[in-house]
Formats: sequence, C-alpha cells, structure tokens
Amino acid sequence: MRAYRLAIPLALPFILIASAASAQSGFQSCLAGLRSAAAAKGVSGATFDRAMAGVEPDMKIIEAMNNQPEFKTPIWDYLGTLVDNEKVAEGRNMLRQYASVFAAAEQRFGVDRHTIAAVWGVESDFGKARGKWPLVQSLATGACLAPRRNAFFKGELIATLQIIQRGDVRPERLFGSWAGAFGHTQFIPSTYLRLAVDGDGDGRRDLVDSIPDALHSTANFMRKAGWVTGATWGYEVRVPEGYRGGTGRNPKRPLSHWAGQGIVKYDGSRLDGHGNAGLLMPAGRNGPAFLVFKNYDAAYSYNGADSYALAISLLSDRLRGRPGVRGQWPTDDLPLSREQRRELQRLLIARGYNVGEPDGAVGSLTRAAIKEIEARLGMPQTGRPGEKVLRALKGGRI
Repeated sequence: MRAYRLAIPLALPFILIASAASAQSGFQSCLAGLRSAAAAKGVSGATFDRAMAGVEPDMKIIEAMNNQPEFKTPIWDYLGTLVDNEKVAEGRNMLRQYASVFAAAEQRFGVDRHTIAAVWGVESDFGKARGKWPLVQSLATGACLAPRRNAFFKGELIATLQIIQRGDVRPERLFGSWAGAFGHTQFIPSTYLRLAVDGDGDGRRDLVDSIPDALHSTANFMRKAGWVTGATWGYEVRVPEGYRGGTGRNPKRPLSHWAGQGIVKYDGSRLDGHGNAGLLMPAGRNGPAFLVFKNYDAAYSYNGADSYALAISLLSDRLRGRPGVRGQWPTDDLPLSREQRRELQRLLIARGYNVGEPDGAVGSLTRAAIKEIEARLGMPQTGRPGEKVLRALKGGRI
C-alpha cells in the first residue's frame, strides 16, 4: 500500500467527518419516512423497529453503485470461469446429491434439472458465494442515500421487511449482494414475494437454508418466464463468412429463414427446434454463433444479460454431457479456468505480490499485480488474467 503525501489538506478529516454526520442525520430522518411507507404495506411498527435496531448507513454501498469496474470482462473470460470443468464436476455432484429434489422440481414445474442446477451454479457457486451484505442495512442505505434508484431500494427494503414479518427467513440469515439478491439462487426480495415457493413441505419459503425451496423457486421462476417443457434453449451454429444480416436474440425468425442464409448446426446438420429463433453472436462476427429459442429468453430474464443467459445455457448443456463452445473466440490470449486463476494467484504471491487468498476470484489486488506483470512484459496494462501472463509466470520470464 502506498503512503499518502503530507500535502493532503489538513481540513480533509473534518470534511469527511462532517459528511458522515450529515449522512447519518439524513439517514435517520429517512428511516422515519420508511417506517410509514412500510406500515402502508402491512409491516408492523414492531417488525420495522426490530429489523432497524442499530442499523447505520454503509457508505460502501454507495461506492459499489458509483464505482465503474476497472475493465469490462470479455465474454470468453466470463464463460471461462462459470462454465469450466470444475463447475461442471460440482454441478454433476449436486445433481446426484439432490437427485430427488431436482426430480420433484422438474415434475412440478416442467423445467429440466440441468437448467435448474446451472442457475444455482452460476448464481452462487452452489451455495458457496451467496453475498456478504446484510440486506436490511444495504437496502436501507440505498433507499436513503443512493444518488439514484432510491425507489428500487425502498421497494426491496419493504419487501425484505415483509419476508421477516412472515417468518420465512430468519433476519440474521438475510445476507446477499449489495443490491439485495439473496439465497442459493439469488432472488431479490420482491421476486421472492412473487415467485418463491415451499419445496420441502414445511410451510415456509426459505431460499437461504432450504435447498429444496431454492431449487423449486428457481424452477417456478423459469416457468413463469415462459419456459417450454422439453424444448431446447438453442445450439451453436456455423454462419457463412459473408453473412451480413442481423444478430441478437430478437427479433426471432423461422428456422427456414436462417437455413436460407446458409446457417447450419455446428456439426453441419440441418437446423431444428421449437418455434422461431434469434441469431446470437456475442463476440461479433469473428466469434462463435448460436441460434437461441424461447427458453434462452427465460434464462435471460433471470438477469437481463446475454453473457449470463449464455452461461446458464452452456452450463446446462455441459451438465447433460454435451460439448461446450466449439467455435474459436476472437482472442490470442485464452481465458483461464478457476484452477488456472488460483495457480496465477499463487505464482503472484510467490513473487511478493499481495493478492489476498488464492481463491480464483480476481479482485482489485490481483488485477493491480497483473498490470505490473503486463508492464514488465511490454503488454498493454489491462489487469486481465489471461494465458499469456500465466505462461510468463510459469516459464520464469518474470
């Protein structure tokens, strides 16, 4: 860590203290208004007071909202860690361990077990990464102090209080993302109220401590999002080199349209599937291409991003025993799996870099170390954990 120069104005600590004091005052005033808003939604004063006892604003929530990421993750890196062999092995183990739960959810909602398991794996790494933020504190901070989306945070806070009042989830177990997603499959509180279901028959809907509840609720979400039982999400295709038509999951067109453009399945066979499809080229015209159907849209609705929906879809295929992406991503620096990322971090630690625990999660410390390595190699300083940096460290070039 670099030391700050003494030229920093001496008044700065006073400014920070005054700002914190102002935030605290505004926070308490805001809570009083939230108490009335919650009461209008059926939350008792006693529930509100118990949940808010000792709650103070966490300005890290505001930082998380305001700070732009240091770099944009390429789609091949995103998929490299979420759909690697380690994740597939973990998912297959979960499918065996909870076979009866998956079978019941599959039969009840018509969503196949591989898709349910894929959502679980991508959202929380099968329950190992469910978030560290206390929901009441993070949502109250956002509702009262966020520079934008206050209405969203307010609504999710009140939904959280309704969950607490129902007694479905113990308040001390309500931890999640800074934006409020919680549980094994990361529902936001308002989605929980609409779509969470009881999967273990105890009369409660507990997505934190009941895996059956979480998996059944995820299947219910997908069904409500338009999942078509027995249909495919899509598949990888080959697109003629001269193709200049449209791309994207919408608008969807009949398969005859795509066949007329010279598009075939990756193995060269004829197109098939249920309904119309869109042509997805997530890395542009020089990367892999996919035809995607209505079930892809159901996965997309879970998070609202093609990278996410593709991760769910491809992981579900891998869990079925199908191959992963076979086309070449447009990069000469291949992505790293989680095990390779852990290896990279161990090598950085051995060279004196502080990157924290070698867990495969690439945060700001790891990125800063990679940038230094890239500079020494004469590479652009991106902070990206790629194969080139790993090879250089393994080969002793650094």
